[in-house]
Amino acid sequence: MPETALPPFETAPGLAGLKGIRHGFFGRAGGVSTGLYASLNAGPGSGDDPAAVAQNRDIIRQAMGADVLLSCHQIHSAQVVHVTDAWDTDRPQADAMVTTLPGFGLCILTADCTPVLFADAEAGVIGAAHAGWKGALGGVLEATVASMTELGARPGRIHAAIGPTIGQASYEVGPEFRDTFLEASPASEHLFGPGQGDRYHFDLPGYCSASLVAMDIGHIVNLDLDTCALEDAYFSNRRRNHRGEPDYGRNASVIMLAP
Repeated sequence: MPETALPPFETAPGLAGLKGIRHGFFGRAGGVSTGLYASLNAGPGSGDDPAAVAQNRDIIRQAMGADVLLSCHQIHSAQVVHVTDAWDTDRPQADAMVTTLPGFGLCILTADCTPVLFADAEAGVIGAAHAGWKGALGGVLEATVASMTELGARPGRIHAAIGPTIGQASYEVGPEFRDTFLEASPASEHLFGPGQGDRYHFDLPGYCSASLVAMDIGHIVNLDLDTCALEDAYFSNRRRNHRGEPDYGRNASVIMLAP
């Protein structure tokens, strides 16, 4: 493969200063895909050319300096994989990963759902989680932190970063959604702002942040980047639904322990 310029990516204050930790939140820019998927589509579950997706993922791997880039078959669950070895095409069905091994890029794929990256640099433990509303409500963030703790991390030492995700202004939901959510989490009522008619605007990253606070995570940052609103920068499933487009690309959020 010819050498390709490395793509731009965002980093989070706090995580960026941790020794031995590398991370990046990647958007649309810097890849080889075309059309709806232009250009850094990292999602093997999309309808994009598999060769283009593979090349995009290798571009991301190179940008991180990772030996391998791993992502799960995400199912909106609270399932966490303890990464002890690489996998290829047979991706485990899960929505979070943790590891103590250097060189493994843990890659979360999103197109409005919330990616959360975790690191306890002192313990040498990292984690990455995919938190759509179902996964967030179902405890995927709590399960990730619990799995990290089993490997020696401590909540008070963990740095957590909420990456590009749908913002409250873009996330319109109906009364049934609100009722379902509040039945399981009554304390989240303040995260539903008024919309037109019977609609509401839900603050998904706010819910994730509140979950992290409740776990006594030591350092929490939200990049406050709205995937739906920032069309040139990020893929968005909600935006493609508004436009009636047939498919969408996936953004990549990656964390790793430096080799």
